[in-house]
Amino acid sequence: MNNILVVSVNWLGDAVFSTPVYRALKARYPGARVMALAVPRVCNVLAMCPDIDEVIPFHEKTLAGQIALAGQLRSKHVDAVFLLRRSVSRTFLMWLAGIPVRVGFAGNGAGMFLTHRVAEFDLDSRHRSDVYLKVLEAFGVPVSDHACLLSVLPEALLQADTWLAARGISSKDKILMVNTGGNWDLKQWPEKNFVGLVQALVRQEYKVILPGAASDKQKVERIIREAGVAAISAAGETDLKMLAGLLSRAQVLITADSGPLHLASALGVSTISLFGPTRPEITGPRGRGRSIVIQKDAGCNRAPCYNLQCQDNRCMKEIKVSDVCQALQQLEH
Repeated sequence: MNNILVVSVNWLGDAVFSTPVYRALKARYPGARVMALAVPRVCNVLAMCPDIDEVIPFHEKTLAGQIALAGQLRSKHVDAVFLLRRSVSRTFLMWLAGIPVRVGFAGNGAGMFLTHRVAEFDLDSRHRSDVYLKVLEAFGVPVSDHACLLSVLPEALLQADTWLAARGISSKDKILMVNTGGNWDLKQWPEKNFVGLVQALVRQEYKVILPGAASDKQKVERIIREAGVAAISAAGETDLKMLAGLLSRAQVLITADSGPLHLASALGVSTISLFGPTRPEITGPRGRGRSIVIQKDAGCNRAPCYNLQCQDNRCMKEIKVSDVCQALQQLEH
């Protein structure tokens, strides 16, 4: 095969989990051009994957846009496409593009547009990364390395260093990042715990940086204000590439189960992750950074819990500041 396309998953953490797919394809077809078709929110993270030759943005929802994209793909003479998630519309698009080999899960009616159908199975029985790799394995592509790996871009490191220097932080400082966000509320640690943690970390002479999106800015500033210490907010000040640069300069990232956790782990950064309703066996870090996962048995979280109406959230509340500080001591020794 000369040209191979992978239809990416849609969320940051899942995109990181998919990176072994591209490495396996490069190992099996060393002369091939490997491309990723992805929604804009994950294009920047896939651009950091060393085994991807081209990232093609996918954001057309109109019929005219779909037809135009099919024409673009046709012009790239794609020999085979691997679809990492069930989607009738995207599988149809690959058929419309005339790609001769189409491999993916057959559920939800997608099978009619596939040439090679991957058997369905319980998604909560395997790590998400292994689910994506199963698409390749079903086609006979061997998988020998399951690690999720990314490489920070040089310009992102330069941006990060400039940002740090402007705040009086140098390479001699101990930098620790604390991510307070999460893509749904039940995965987030209580704010008061972050206040106590930031206070403890600053006392240990860490330069503590709290990243986040623009929507996290008020929360981050409130935590820093209530902590009453010299922590630094980066909320709303970084894009994904620069966040990768900052993470690469940190000794440790402390975070809930979130996209930044998997980004940091894939960059080789040590992480302490706080798991509540989700399970590390399914969405735990798979990078080469040292990792400590903290999860308390709340009874209801022995399997992944998606009860978004939960009024208790004790699975996260039971994780104490002292648990995190103890984990940090383990990483330092």
